[in-house]
Amino acid sequence: MAPLADEPLVLGIETSCDETGVGVVRGTTLLADAVASSVDEHARFGGVVPEVASRAHLEAMVPTIERALATAGVSARDLDGIAVTAGPGLAGALLVGVSAAKAYAYALGKPLYGVNHLASHICVDQLEHGPLPEPTMALLVSGGHSSLLLAPDITADVRPLGATIDDAAGEAFDKIARVLQLGFPGGPVIDRLAREGDPAAIAFPRGLTGPRDAAYDFSFSGLKTSVARWIEARRAAGEEVPVRDVAASFQEAVVDVLTRKAVRACKDEGVDHLMIGGGVAANSRLRAMAEERCARAGITLRVPRPGLCTDNGAMVAALGAEMVARGRSASAFDLSADSSLPVTETHVPADAAHDAVHAAAHAHVHAHTVRERKGN
Repeated sequence: MAPLADEPLVLGIETSCDETGVGVVRGTTLLADAVASSVDEHARFGGVVPEVASRAHLEAMVPTIERALATAGVSARDLDGIAVTAGPGLAGALLVGVSAAKAYAYALGKPLYGVNHLASHICVDQLEHGPLPEPTMALLVSGGHSSLLLAPDITADVRPLGATIDDAAGEAFDKIARVLQLGFPGGPVIDRLAREGDPAAIAFPRGLTGPRDAAYDFSFSGLKTSVARWIEARRAAGEEVPVRDVAASFQEAVVDVLTRKAVRACKDEGVDHLMIGGGVAANSRLRAMAEERCARAGITLRVPRPGLCTDNGAMVAALGAEMVARGRSASAFDLSADSSLPVTETHVPADAAHDAVHAAAHAHVHAHTVRERKGN
């Protein structure tokens, strides 16, 4: 169905880690999703280097914005708002995106929306499967986060039920890939090798699944250590490490815990929909096990296509468009990046004092734009 002309047209900027993402969304319709990745620059270090990421964002920002607008077939002046990830994420990387968004918003006379990275990962599913049911249960799994979130209103009410207490799932994938000498990032290669291995070959532990453990929290540090020690013991004994079986057994332990806790949360909260997002949501075994367990429990599963699971500007634009559509307050032009922005803060609105400054600045720029168009 073609997007309605009166639906908000929003550009979103995402720079929380190593992806420079710019998306253009009209309502819940994706018009453009441009990404410039610096992952290859981090590969030789075995992980993301914040300074390298920040410099890569600086270089990629303007070309990526121009590419997104061209793909969408719209002018920057057509936009109804500009959204940007204000946090959480790497401080330096976030600052690049926030600074760019403020500059564009001020120059164009458009409202600015500093939004939450995690809430954006939930909202992106609207671009794939339509409006989110309310409430939505979301399992977000990435290199930096493993979270269970209940979202009665994605623009204003997101409640954390559980989170990782040490290594996130994606971080554990990267570390085990490093021990197996498989390179960076680890998730895709472990997923690929696991398809040829036996997931029951090695009984690796399932963290925080005991009767007295936190029901919805995650811990993958112990699993990571167990796998690393198992590999080291085989090497010390001069035995060959069955890489495919290790990959499959490790992956099965991670996916088992994630899906088990997510389905339990849905049952406990009386929610019949589960949305899975974040980079690890691209994992084929996670998708398969989630489908199996949700089907048995009568839960509808929503998982965006892999390209929308990883960090991207489309998810930020999607949340920004929802903010505009629901009349949420814009952010002030002195918006700051917050590397530890809690998920309960879905966006960063301007306070009363900032509202007046924002309105005056917007009116000034709008008047200047009108004069330009009239040729005065």
